[in-house]
Amino acid sequence: MPSRFVPYTTDVEIAEPGFAEHVQTVIARMERYITESVSAEGTGQAVRDAHAKGYGLVRGEVEILDGLPAEYAQGIYARPGRHDALVRFSNGSPHAGADARLGRATGLALKMFDIDGPTLLEDEPDSRTFDYNTINAPVFFCNTVEHYLFIQELFLSAGEYFAQGKSGRHRFYRDYVTGKGTLSEDEWAWEEFLTFLIVSQRPLVNVLLSTYTTMGAVRRGDYIAKVRLTPDPGCAAAVVRREMDLASAAEVFRPALVAELSERPYTFDLQVQLCADLERMPVEDLTVEWPEQLSAYVTVARLRLPQQDISGEENLKRMDALSFTPWRVPEAHRPLGSIMRARKEVYRRSSTLRHRLNQQERREPRAADDVPPYR
Repeated sequence: MPSRFVPYTTDVEIAEPGFAEHVQTVIARMERYITESVSAEGTGQAVRDAHAKGYGLVRGEVEILDGLPAEYAQGIYARPGRHDALVRFSNGSPHAGADARLGRATGLALKMFDIDGPTLLEDEPDSRTFDYNTINAPVFFCNTVEHYLFIQELFLSAGEYFAQGKSGRHRFYRDYVTGKGTLSEDEWAWEEFLTFLIVSQRPLVNVLLSTYTTMGAVRRGDYIAKVRLTPDPGCAAAVVRREMDLASAAEVFRPALVAELSERPYTFDLQVQLCADLERMPVEDLTVEWPEQLSAYVTVARLRLPQQDISGEENLKRMDALSFTPWRVPEAHRPLGSIMRARKEVYRRSSTLRHRLNQQERREPRAADDVPPYR
């Protein structure tokens, strides 16, 4: 019987006019920000231009489940097995200050080891690692690299806007919708702005309690998918430090994560949602949440985090020596859509520059205990 899911073909992606030029502009701004961050962020180190502040590097294991339906048993999920893993929890902000200044978007970056097949990264095809970059929202606040040009500029200077109180916030919102005055009224970025508001109002909870998604679509072998990591209900119910009070201390997310993992193990279900309708589940429009009534999320693997101590300063140093990119995957899991395509070179250049400025060895680890030392 034919599958009810949309088959993957190369024409599900749409070429964005001016894509290459826009990506180069994004890279130039990103490199300028990272270079200036050595002094501007107060850490003495270059930081990422997004997800700059990490909350901890956590060891884990991904178990790919047996007996999956054929449509879900695709790519690396075609065979059951267990893979060592590392997880970086982070805040989505480009800044590294107190948690109260950074916003509510958080991230979970997952790296799996011992994965067969070449990656889509030309400079490290044989790394045998597989990355997911996810955030605590099912949507993303930008659809095109052209729009990301003004959104990137707004985010990097958001602190200056919001420091001016109500008038600054209103100016930020106006500049977001109008593209800083570059968009005609019928092109105003309403969908992206409303999505930004959704992301900015995520609940202030322990990072273990959030559900994290890939935002953009990815190839799933013969199909098209989105991927998420959602807390195991039993593990979530056991979390003691649940809500984060940003006024209580400069650091709230990391101490809560450290304390929970020191007391008990934790599990996330890794789930896949296959595309069943390209109109209602679009590849290029990241502001649209794919309806679960059209295609439910199916658990294909489990990410298990054992009880562990991540409290030391060395944990943070090793965490910041790592790089994650959605393109460190085999062809069967290719990222799809304009924004996802842009991430390939942007993430590579960001990682290269950050490691050079920090005098860190840029080397993809072969195993979870092979993270290069921080210099």
